[in-house]
Amino acid sequence: MTNNSGGMPQTGSAEANGTLKAGKEQLDEQPKLPISGQLSENVRHLETVFSISSDIIFKHWNYGPEMQYSACSVYYESLVQEDTVNYMKMTLQDLVTHEIGPGMEVTPQDIRSFFEHDGVSGKKTIVLEDMHLVVEQISYGRLVILFDQWDKVLSFKAQSVETRQVSESVNESVVQGPRESTVENLQKNLGLLRLRLKTPKFKIEMITAGGETKTTVAYGYIEDAVSSELLAEFKKRVEQIKELEILETSYIEQIIEDSTFSPFPQHRYTERTDMAVAAMLDGKIAVLVQGTGGILLCPGLFTEFFQSSEDYYQRTVIATFVRWLRIIAFIIALTLPSIYIALSTFHPELIPTVLLLAVLNAREGIPLPAFFEALLMEFFFELMREAGVRLPRPVGSAVSIVGALVIGDAAISAGIASPIMVIVVALTGIASFAIPQYNIAISLRILRFPLMISAAIMGGFGMMICLLFILLHLCHLRSLGQPYLAPLAPLRIAELRDVVLRVPLKVLLRSPRNLHKDKAAK
Repeated sequence: MTNNSGGMPQTGSAEANGTLKAGKEQLDEQPKLPISGQLSENVRHLETVFSISSDIIFKHWNYGPEMQYSACSVYYESLVQEDTVNYMKMTLQDLVTHEIGPGMEVTPQDIRSFFEHDGVSGKKTIVLEDMHLVVEQISYGRLVILFDQWDKVLSFKAQSVETRQVSESVNESVVQGPRESTVENLQKNLGLLRLRLKTPKFKIEMITAGGETKTTVAYGYIEDAVSSELLAEFKKRVEQIKELEILETSYIEQIIEDSTFSPFPQHRYTERTDMAVAAMLDGKIAVLVQGTGGILLCPGLFTEFFQSSEDYYQRTVIATFVRWLRIIAFIIALTLPSIYIALSTFHPELIPTVLLLAVLNAREGIPLPAFFEALLMEFFFELMREAGVRLPRPVGSAVSIVGALVIGDAAISAGIASPIMVIVVALTGIASFAIPQYNIAISLRILRFPLMISAAIMGGFGMMICLLFILLHLCHLRSLGQPYLAPLAPLRIAELRDVVLRVPLKVLLRSPRNLHKDKAAK
């Protein structure tokens, strides 16, 4: 704690300042409730506020000559370390011996004078003057100490909640490259980003959302890289979350997105700090929420959903080849079942004769039309995939694989589905797994069915109409006001170096300042 001429010692802790700021915002909306100089009145008020809470602790203790002065520590037992509570009491017993004498001679006047004018440096401490702020600080997991004969309250940082340790990302595993992943602790995540961005141009702003949850939301960006128009638009939209109960970053995505009913995601997710830093260097805004490990990257453009962090750790030829594989996988996952339905139902003349005979021979005896056959198999495949996700991890993948094999073989043996249809559905599922971003893979699962219906009604012509509608929707879609298909539409040749091709790193890697200047020049 540092000296503060205003009589309120504070620290440089982002968490402490953030919680205090949240309390001050609440005070702007309600009248100030002064703290009484009588300890009993303050304790009685807090006992009323925190009634029927079994984990709230009111620990009364004495200090000073002959232990004649009383104080009370108030905290949530589920959020505060017990050893921290004891340390605070010992700190008050020997505040700073060379300034106020032996610890046993501490008086309320000494405490008032010391904390209002000098302060301590051992722990993060705030002096509060409003009972509303006291309630806020206790709710945030801080320890507050009330003294008799003093109309102010001390608030110490003492929160201790077990969180997951930094480990390898489960959803974005790589063969080559860093393996650290974000966790559910906001301060740890911000620290991981700070370790990679050692520049004061990396700005972090915090807001508090919700009246009950009071969730801390942080968003970061690089000053020279982000567009001022984009940042202004993001800040305008993120203001909406202050009145809402936010529990996860996906809540924010749904609130700030441009098109709520679009099947396509308009923002990206990552659990990797290197991905988040690379996105911010490219002018994106990273959003983090206390209690969740995912980082929301705004805006998210269509071409960026085919990029993986490993693309930049492999040589140019390999990275470009893998990216083309993903693009082909996207096309297969979206259109393969509908292509099969259109060809087998309306355009058999487009199938080579030998292959056509094989298809007809495989479909001989199948009672269902190609559309209902594909619809049934797709339904069961999606059902097994969802069941595999919900089952416990050790058995989930085994059940989904065994289930697919058993049901596929049983469907062929029973004459419900043809072998070629099982191959089509399996290839479609494998292709959807090859796409790095899970949220756009879900979009393909939804869009696959309208394409199958259009192919069953009008064949290839119906597929073309449906694909044109999808393309028109993509051209119309925006993400934070940015064209969703950029840099393909509108065409920006200078930015095509990292779309279908990944150019050599010596060309690709440029400082945010130069990139920002290039955008401004255009």
